[in-house]
Amino acid sequence: MIDGGSNNQSRTWQRYHLDLPLLIGLFSLALMGLVILYSAGSQNGDLILRQVLRLGVGFAAMFAVAQITPQQLSRWSIWIFGVGTLLLILVLLTGEVGKGAQRWLDLGLVRFQPSEIMKLAVPLMLARFMATSPMPPSFKTVIVGAILIGIPTFLIMKQPDLGTSLLIASSGLFVLLFAGLRWRYVTAVLGAVVVAAPFIWNLLHTYQKNRVLTFLDPERDPLGTGYHIIQSKIAIGSGGLYGKGWLNGTQSHLDFLPERTTDFIFAVASEEFGLLGVLLLLTAYLFIVLRGIYIAIQAQDSFSRLLAGSLTMTFFVYFFVNIAMVSGLLPVVGLPLPLVSYGGTSMVTLLASFGILMSIQTNRKLVAT
Repeated sequence: MIDGGSNNQSRTWQRYHLDLPLLIGLFSLALMGLVILYSAGSQNGDLILRQVLRLGVGFAAMFAVAQITPQQLSRWSIWIFGVGTLLLILVLLTGEVGKGAQRWLDLGLVRFQPSEIMKLAVPLMLARFMATSPMPPSFKTVIVGAILIGIPTFLIMKQPDLGTSLLIASSGLFVLLFAGLRWRYVTAVLGAVVVAAPFIWNLLHTYQKNRVLTFLDPERDPLGTGYHIIQSKIAIGSGGLYGKGWLNGTQSHLDFLPERTTDFIFAVASEEFGLLGVLLLLTAYLFIVLRGIYIAIQAQDSFSRLLAGSLTMTFFVYFFVNIAMVSGLLPVVGLPLPLVSYGGTSMVTLLASFGILMSIQTNRKLVAT
């Protein structure tokens, strides 16, 4: 027997190009984020209001992007990539400087960070390029793909913004991997990175070198560069199995934990909700990732499949790197916890990427029916 009500409801979501399971996962994660942020921000109502407004803008962007078909995205990818690259060059020439970094363009009413465009532009461009090339990619195709990844990554590293450049490089690399990149190329790249490591070290800024050294030995400067990670690990460990309870975190509320509303908000969640709360948060993240992988597998063309796979795995890198760095498993690179940390432009870009996933899924269903 066919449930007519369920079919009608399904068609309603398809009509608006929204994937219900993915939407539920994103809303659930955003609500968890607001609960954690309320405590991390010392119960600041204005902070929560601003976060809600930004989430509203982000979900509106997701809805708008979901109305764009994958075919249109493929056609626009070259223009988006080109404009984004030009804006990155403009940032290095005339961009505003803040906290020692030159990352923003002043548009009068707002400051705009062009690197956020490239989080979508790079996977779009690489997916378009690979989908129109023979797969698995030849050596020549891999070289062109590496150049397309390397140009924006280099421009963003010059700002400097190591965290965003890491995300953008990974988004392009995932497209190459899903396109069937041969393992001998992967091995060659890893070997080249090992050989080039001493030269790369000399190119790093002093603060970036300190982050690596602090990762290896946080106790070398416990009141300086090692302070953040030491306090973060104390907060995570003190949460135990059940946590200290919502609004009862001592490390955050007594101001021992720096950047507690942004990069280190995971430590607040761990302290107050313990291991069980962390597992619930990770379940929400993994549900979204698994839904994204499902959408990628079900995609009907190479462009959609490569793009969906890249966006999904980049999201995985996003939260994995944040949790790992806050836990002391990776060096600190300045990445917020997606949909949980207090943020603006990055949240809008992230939700826009899920709009692309929804477009891929719902257009597949429309074609199939």
